[in-house]
Amino acid sequence: MIINKLALINFKSHSEVSFDFSPQINCFVGNNGVGKTNILDALHYLSVGKSFLGNSDLNNILSQKLEDGSQKTMDFFVIDSEIQNEEKEDLIKILMPKESKKVIKKNDKSYDRLADHIGYLPSVMISPYDSNLISDSGESRRKFLDAMISQTDSIYLFDLIQYQKTIQQRNALLKNFAKNRYFDKDSLEIYDDPISNFGTRIFEKRKEFVENLNPIVQHYYDIISGGKEKVSVVYESHLSEGFDSAQPDSFFKHLLAISIEKDRVLTYTSKGIHKDDLIFEMNENSIKKIGSQGQQKSFLVSLKLAQINRIKELTGKSPILLLDDIFDKLDDTRVSQLIELVNKENFGQIFITDTHKERTENVVKRIHEESRIFEI
Repeated sequence: MIINKLALINFKSHSEVSFDFSPQINCFVGNNGVGKTNILDALHYLSVGKSFLGNSDLNNILSQKLEDGSQKTMDFFVIDSEIQNEEKEDLIKILMPKESKKVIKKNDKSYDRLADHIGYLPSVMISPYDSNLISDSGESRRKFLDAMISQTDSIYLFDLIQYQKTIQQRNALLKNFAKNRYFDKDSLEIYDDPISNFGTRIFEKRKEFVENLNPIVQHYYDIISGGKEKVSVVYESHLSEGFDSAQPDSFFKHLLAISIEKDRVLTYTSKGIHKDDLIFEMNENSIKKIGSQGQQKSFLVSLKLAQINRIKELTGKSPILLLDDIFDKLDDTRVSQLIELVNKENFGQIFITDTHKERTENVVKRIHEESRIFEI
């Protein structure tokens, strides 16, 4: 998958801009605050239909300062692209009107659901925000895991959406019981079957995905760090506590049953795969506690490279790689090694942001691949 062209209208800080890309390496250089990361975010939108920064769609519509000092938000934003897909070229367009819902079109035909687009153009982002995966709560790591698997498995994405909807409905009922000082156990148990069915399938796929990911993470960590540490990703789940592969659905129902009084008090569902977490370890200890800043950075880059590897292996597509301010994470030599490694493994098209044009040019020259540098 190669993005040949990109055009933005009223997207974040860009009123109107367009690019013709190299199929290999593309670099955006310029001072801080000129909108380099916003271009990568537009590319991320093309992949998964939303911002990697977690901003709402409306907040990504350009807002301009008027002469009287007030702010005026434009009526819409547009992300337009031409994408080379094997032998043909697809037109992907995202339109976000201020007064209506977001529309994603492929060759002028709108998708009925965002989920139908996920996986068409897989992508992996490496950015300074990755450190949040180590420091933040389990929710950010769950979202990361779900995003990885969803780009490779549409059934997983469907199960995940249905599971989340059902949990929301069960939680709403628990809150309603508390508000009205009333409790009906039978009404609550209606949700046991769908929660356990969807949740068990999600658990099994998460478990398998992480097991297959681990040796690849270690492989790239060895290359990038040159260190001798053993790194791993540990999948933690309530279902792991007593999971019986012979009767997985029954075990999930058992978890819901023994937690029902606790859930009644808390007014939310306390047990389930929506509480899963990933633990990042180095030599069987938490990398958050014992890993140096350099070791943590190397681990995170290795994790993202393993993600690319798995996506390519499972889908046959080479994800686009978005490297935001990568020199903030690694020194010049490591950046060169990283990009050479990505090229060597044919991981796909690369997009890089940097504040120093000379530094970027020197790195690209060393790699001897076709590249384009855009001054922003």
